[in-house]
Amino acid sequence: MASRKRVLLKVIILGDSGVGKTSLMNQYVNKKFTNQYKATIGADFLTKEVMIDDKLVTLQIWDTAGQERFQSLGVAFYRGADCCVLVFDLTNPKSFENLDSWREEFLVQACPRDPDNFPFVVLGNKLDAEGQRKVSHARASTWCKTKCSIPFFETSAKTAENVEDAFTEIARRALKQEHTDDQIYLPETLTLNANQPTVQQPTGGCC
Repeated sequence: MASRKRVLLKVIILGDSGVGKTSLMNQYVNKKFTNQYKATIGADFLTKEVMIDDKLVTLQIWDTAGQERFQSLGVAFYRGADCCVLVFDLTNPKSFENLDSWREEFLVQACPRDPDNFPFVVLGNKLDAEGQRKVSHARASTWCKTKCSIPFFETSAKTAENVEDAFTEIARRALKQEHTDDQIYLPETLTLNANQPTVQQPTGGCC
C-alpha cells in the first residue's frame, strides 16, 4: 500500500521590516509584485505545492513581521519549522548587520533539536536596485560561510530574478530536515480502546 503521508514543510522568513519578505513570498507563490508597501501585522502564510527530487511537497511559507513589537509572537510561529530564510536588503547595510540577531532569535525561539545543523538560507533582496547596492556579494558570502556555509542568493522580488532558484533550494533543505526529524514524530493517529481487556496487556516485562 502506498504511503499516504503528505509532506508539509514549514518555512519561516525573517528579517528587518521593509527588506521584501512579503514581496518575495508573493512573487514565488503568486508570481505578483506590488510597489505598495504594507507592513505585515503579526504573521501570515501562503502555501505552494512543488516537486523536489520527484517528491511532491507542500511548502507552508510563514511571513513574519519585522517590527520588534511583534517578535514576542515568535515562539508559536517558529516551532516546527523545517527551514529558516534570513532576508536582508542589499541597499540597507543595517538590515544585513541584523542577520546575526535574527538567526539567534530563531534558534532561541524554535529550539531545534540540532541547532548547529539546522538549515538556513540567506537572501539578499532588491537586486534590481543594483545602483544603490551597499552590501557587496563578497561580504554577504563571507558571513554565510562563517555560519556553517549557509546558501546565499541575491534576489529581486520585483523582477523575480533568482527567486525560483532560491526557494527550490529552501524546499530541498527543508525536505532534508524533515527526513532528519522523522524519527521523533508521533504517529498521525493513535487508537485508544477503553474497553480493551486488561488481560491482553503483556506481563512480566518492564517498560
